[in-house]
Amino acid sequence: MIFDYNVILEALPLYLGGLLITLKLLALSLFFGLLAALPLGLMRVSKQPIVNMSAWLFTYVIRGTPMLVQLFLIYYGLAQFEAVRESIFWPWLSSATFCACLAFAINTSAYTAEIIAGSLRATPNGEIEAAKAMGMSRIKMYKRILLPSALRRALPQYSNEVIMMLQTTSLASIVTLIDITGAARTVNAQYYLPFEAYITAGVFYLCLTFILVRLFKLAERRWLGYLAPRKH
Repeated sequence: MIFDYNVILEALPLYLGGLLITLKLLALSLFFGLLAALPLGLMRVSKQPIVNMSAWLFTYVIRGTPMLVQLFLIYYGLAQFEAVRESIFWPWLSSATFCACLAFAINTSAYTAEIIAGSLRATPNGEIEAAKAMGMSRIKMYKRILLPSALRRALPQYSNEVIMMLQTTSLASIVTLIDITGAARTVNAQYYLPFEAYITAGVFYLCLTFILVRLFKLAERRWLGYLAPRKH
């Protein structure tokens, strides 16, 4: 078998355009997903049963259903309702980019909320007692002590979620977006070379994964260095 480099070189601009789409989807999804995950994570550790159960139900449903189903429900399902098509939200909901970002953000918010909640529960009692001893209110304690500490400890788990979201963005090609996977599908449809098309896409994803892993390693070294065992 001979790898056809000429086809890939010719299609390289298409892949680079797909790379930009993938990065855009990933960045927007993670940004809005994290914004939603912060209050959800706080709700998950609330001692109020209604507040806690509401957040638990959301994360349970989202994590318990396939990402592809959620994407189809938002992109195809909502369009069947006339009220949605006539609403002020239709210009956004008719956009494949918006629907993909919305679906991905909702999905990652559920997983990230559980990561944050787990980190909050793992907060050492000493940090809480020290904050109380200084007379901090509950809001100030969360703002200055608990959340920053929990977010630092959540970095290793969150890095896995970011990598998973990178792979998840490949589903965007199903709703007509030409991301990296969409570029591979286009090349395969034009030249009938699935091996070359998808191997090239795989190389792009591997490179992105490597970069993200290195960035998170640097972040962990910066913010979690105090947890590393000290050398004698």
